[in-house]
Amino acid sequence: MPMPMNRVALPTAFALALVWASSSLAADGSYAISKTDASLPAGGKGKASVTISAKNGWHLNAEAPLTLKLLPAAGVEVDKAKLGRVDLAASNETSARFDVGMSAAEPGKKTVEAEAGFVLCQEDSCKPVKEKVTLAVDVTVPPAAPATAKRPAKKK
Repeated sequence: MPMPMNRVALPTAFALALVWASSSLAADGSYAISKTDASLPAGGKGKASVTISAKNGWHLNAEAPLTLKLLPAAGVEVDKAKLGRVDLAASNETSARFDVGMSAAEPGKKTVEAEAGFVLCQEDSCKPVKEKVTLAVDVTVPPAAPATAKRPAKKK
C-alpha cells in the first residue's frame, strides 16, 4: 500500500514538477518546436525542455551541428550555456530533446531565452534552421522546514 503524501511533501513535489508545455509549428510545416517550462523552489534545482520535431517527410541531419544556446535572465543560472548533441536527453531521426537544468535563488517569474540551431533534410535538399524559444521559469517560495519542539531542561 503506497504511503500517503503529507501536506508538506505535496507542495514540494508539485513545485519540482514541470507545469507548462507549449509548441509552435514552422510556417512551412517542416518542423515543430515544443517546450516544457520549469517550476522550482528558490534555492533549488529544476528542469525545462526543448524538443525539435521534423515533420512532413523531413528529418534531422545526423551529421550537422544540433545546438541549444541559452541566455538566462538575471537571477537564473543554467547548468550549461550551450548544449550540443552530446547533451541530448533523447533523439532519433525525426526528433531531439534537450533538458535544461537550472537554479534560481529568489522567488518570482523569470525567463531563459534559447536559440535552437539544427539542419533539416529531405531526400534532395537540406536547410539550416535557427529558432528562438522563451522558457518560462516559475521560482516559488520553498516550503517552510518543520519546526522542532524544544525539550524542557532537565532538573537536577
